[in-house]
Amino acid sequence: MAEAWVPLALTLKVAGWATALNLLLGVGVGYAMARWRFPGRDLVDAALTLPMVMPPTVLGYYLLVVIGSNGVLGAWLLQHFGIRLIFTVEAAIIAATIVSFPLVFKAARAAFETVDPQLEDAARTLGVNEWAVFFRVSLPLAWRGILAGLLLSFARAMGEFGATLMVAGSIAGKTQTLSIAVYEAVQAGQDSTANFLVAVTSVTCIAVLLSAGRLVPGRVAGRG
Repeated sequence: MAEAWVPLALTLKVAGWATALNLLLGVGVGYAMARWRFPGRDLVDAALTLPMVMPPTVLGYYLLVVIGSNGVLGAWLLQHFGIRLIFTVEAAIIAATIVSFPLVFKAARAAFETVDPQLEDAARTLGVNEWAVFFRVSLPLAWRGILAGLLLSFARAMGEFGATLMVAGSIAGKTQTLSIAVYEAVQAGQDSTANFLVAVTSVTCIAVLLSAGRLVPGRVAGRG
């Protein structure tokens, strides 16, 4: 079953990049939404959360409209820079990032909303600039919730299937992630391969969830 390690490595690569991108995007947007009040804020929040509830194939279609060879962004990149995103590992990373983004965004927003604004204001009165307030006050107080969101985002990116299949396809050794490899094995009647891939996926996801439980304790020490 040596061929199973190729989609595993690719899946970890895609999930890792997606989580890293969401660390920047999700935390930044989550902080902005937690602190800023503006007209249409609820609508923006709903739009940012939409990938969590939208069918993956529908999201994949939207991505094709944007980054496909004839898409709005894809055609421009292909014409001016010769960059083709469709059916590449980059497309898989984009799909995984968008699908898992709401998990980081919602967790970060909730975490920042628990931070007392008076602590931030106190730092500002001492002459601390906004960047320092964020990195020295807000982020240290919210890191547990953000870490939980990142771990869940990583697990979600590992299991992404529909949107990835739409924009990246199933190219063995290039875009075939674990979930797609399982689907292909089942379709081909390769039960032993499918069982092994499912076992690898399950063990990896359990390891991620156990890590989340250890890094972000769900209960206070000394209580049931």
